Amino acid sequence: MHRLRRGGWRAAAIATLVAALAVAAAEAQFRGRFEARLATPDDYDGAFHFCRGWFRSGINGDGGSWGVDWPWADINLSIRLGELTKTTVSRDALGDPRPLVMRLSDPTIYQCGFIMMTEVGSIVINDEEAANLRTYLLKGGFLWVDDFWGSYAWTWWANQIRKVLAPPEYPIVDLPPDHPLFEVQFRIPRTPQITNIGFWLNTGTTSERGADSAEVHTRAILDRDGRIMVLMTHNTDFGDSWEREAEDASYFYKFAADGYAFGVNAVLYSMTH
Repeated sequence: MHRLRRGGWRAAAIATLVAALAVAAAEAQFRGRFEARLATPDDYDGAFHFCRGWFRSGINGDGGSWGVDWPWADINLSIRLGELTKTTVSRDALGDPRPLVMRLSDPTIYQCGFIMMTEVGSIVINDEEAANLRTYLLKGGFLWVDDFWGSYAWTWWANQIRKVLAPPEYPIVDLPPDHPLFEVQFRIPRTPQITNIGFWLNTGTTSERGADSAEVHTRAILDRDGRIMVLMTHNTDFGDSWEREAEDASYFYKFAADGYAFGVNAVLYSMTH
């Protein structure tokens, strides 16, 4: 697979996304006809679907709902994936991507090789969901969780995912800089800290919980062969770098290239490992 140098990646990404106003215009049309519904087996057509996990939020957690960044992060990453790789993205009759939403307890997750959830600092996983998600992951599925900040949110999430894949058999590990995820297509020297657009425009900084979220962690749970089953990007928000790409030029130039590079790598890793 062709691999761009980091400078080349930035130039290619910016050239690809220069028509931000056109994207924004398309969003206005798409938004009016997009509806939230749970996926069914008939929705799968063999092409790539951005699959988003639906979950309940606990009142004592630290995070938003399952729908943060949905649907525009899902749509925009799907568009850029189709532009920057040879991946066939599922599209509707009008040519728009077809992201899907599913419950973790639903057998339809077995049709999807890539599932993402955000704001998991508030997630509550019940026994049925834990059992189904465990089977999905051990059969080769891939889950990416993102956009949860600080030590409290991390502890909450770690306690929930232990219901699915418990230590010591399945420990949480930090990914080393030379892990294959970081060079599937684009070379990523470090995981960037990306903040939500409002925080960036108001403060010009990236750590949403101050000192408690200053360090970005890229962690994972691996299967017995070393394949990533659960990818965890803690103290960063990749979803906003996709969702908000057309809203502010300073935010776009600061975060979009790095956000899409990591997102494309994660999807390609999920489909090739």
